Amino acid sequence: MDLEDAVAPGRKAEARAALTEAVPAVARGGDAVVRINRPLDLAVADIDAAVAAGVGALVLTKLMGPEHLRLLEEVVEAAEARHGRAPGAVRLIGLVETLSAVPLLGAIAAASPRLVALGAGREDLAAELEAEPGTLPLQQIAIGTLMAARAAGILPLGSLAPFVGLEDLEAYRAGLRRSRAMGFACASCIHPAQVAVINEEYGARPEEVERARRLVLAFETALAAGRGAVAFEGAMVDLPVVEQARALLRRAR
Repeated sequence: MDLEDAVAPGRKAEARAALTEAVPAVARGGDAVVRINRPLDLAVADIDAAVAAGVGALVLTKLMGPEHLRLLEEVVEAAEARHGRAPGAVRLIGLVETLSAVPLLGAIAAASPRLVALGAGREDLAAELEAEPGTLPLQQIAIGTLMAARAAGILPLGSLAPFVGLEDLEAYRAGLRRSRAMGFACASCIHPAQVAVINEEYGARPEEVERARRLVLAFETALAAGRGAVAFEGAMVDLPVVEQARALLRRAR
C-alpha cells in the first residue's frame, strides 16, 4: 500500500488513517507492506500509523544514506514499543532513488538488521539523469544495487526488464527471467496479474528443485567417500556448483 507518490499531497492524512482497516484486510494472515514518504515529518507519522495498524514491513523511499536508514529504524523501534508490537517485528525494504545515494549503496545495504531487501527506484533516478528508464545508466545502478544487496546478505529487489503494458504478461515474464538469471530475487508490481508471474520466475521451478536435490545428494555422497568433485548428469560438479544448488533450495523453501 502506498502513502507516497500515489497519494495527492492534500490527502496524506486521509490515506494514513485508512491503514487501520486496510492493513488487516490486505495482510490476510500474511504481511502487509506500506510505502512511506521521505520528508521526516511525514515519515514519522506514516511509520506510527503503519506500525499501529499491524504492518509487517515498511518501504523506505528515497534513502539518503545509512544514517538516514538508522534514523528511521529508531522511529520504528519507538513505534513498536508504543503500540505493543514485538521488538523487530517490522522489517524494512529500502529504495535508493537519488543519485547522491548511489555511491552509498554498500553502506545502506549493511546499515540495519531489519533491512531485508534493497532496490533502485528507476523512475526517480531516470528523472534526475534525464534518461529513459531502461537505458544503460539505470541498468548500471540496478546492478550496483544487486551487488550491494547480495554482499550484505539481503534480497536484491527489482529487475532489468523494460517497461511493458499490463496486457503483455509474456514480455513481462521474459524480462523477469533475464533478471533472475542475473541474480535479482524479488520485485514489486503494480497489478495483481503480475504477482503469479513474479512468483514463478523469481521462485524455483519443481524440476529445478528436484535436480538441485539430486546434485547435492550426489556431491555429499562423493564427499563422504573422500572425493571433492563428482560427475553428475554429464557434468563435473564441485563445491561452487553445489553452493548454487543449495541457494536454489533455500529460495524454494
